[in-house]
Amino acid sequence: MAHRWKNTLRDKDVTDEAAFLNRRQLMAGAAAGMGLAGVGAAQARAQELEPTSYEDVTTYNNYYEFGTGKGDPVDHAHMLTTQPWTVKIDGLVDRPGDYAFEDIMARMTVEERIYRFRCVEAWSMVVPWNGFELADLLDMAGVQSNAKYVAFETALRPDEMPGVKYPVLDWPYVEGLRLDEATHPLTLMATGIYGKEVPNQNGAPLRLVVPWKYGFKSIKSIVRITLTEAEPPTSWNKANAREYGFYSNVNPEVDHPRWSQASERVIGSGLFARRQDTLMFNGYADEVASLYEGMDLTKFF
Repeated sequence: MAHRWKNTLRDKDVTDEAAFLNRRQLMAGAAAGMGLAGVGAAQARAQELEPTSYEDVTTYNNYYEFGTGKGDPVDHAHMLTTQPWTVKIDGLVDRPGDYAFEDIMARMTVEERIYRFRCVEAWSMVVPWNGFELADLLDMAGVQSNAKYVAFETALRPDEMPGVKYPVLDWPYVEGLRLDEATHPLTLMATGIYGKEVPNQNGAPLRLVVPWKYGFKSIKSIVRITLTEAEPPTSWNKANAREYGFYSNVNPEVDHPRWSQASERVIGSGLFARRQDTLMFNGYADEVASLYEGMDLTKFF
């Protein structure tokens, strides 16, 4: 099992949602002595966050398979059938196969994580996720020694996903991580938010959450995970490599070609609210900066 990470974001930073406020504190103190610093140091440096409402989290999002508007996913994602659900795990693993979602959940330890979420479009939220570490799922499949990357694929169902009728991207949506990123304790496979199941529009029943990267890296409704030796293709990089790199770490010092990344608009804070400064690695630098030691972060964006 992977090392556990200590959750230190405060309740007041998150939505006033009864189901969430009554949660079990599964993560409290779990990281003590485990070789990982908690997020507390990063939080002490961060500006106070405005609460994100449950309504905003579940109605303001990108899921282009259901349309390009922020409200399209909540309007159309009810069409997605999430039961039964199977995830194919293949490539450089010892135990490849088609794993039923229920069987995966029976073997995983579901935890609670409160994470910042930063979109490449320069808006942000704070979201309480429920899920399990991706490292545990990969351990279940048995990663082979020559694997260096993890590739992900979203469901492609034209009859249920009206957005895929349009060539916004090369469907199906695909993403990828380096293996050390994928097995980092912060990297989560989310199955819930606020103590409830993940809504379809937020990526039900299983999505990736990588809190130090821009949101499009956190692929939704995953149906396939492949371990590879070569860097896998990713959807937005294929669409426009100049604007969307493979790594896509949150970096206020590297602007998008069409807008600044130095600050962000906090969803729920009002149209005229002051923007807040964006933090390096979205506030998780103490935990993840070592993954990129020696890399030119202006080049490997």
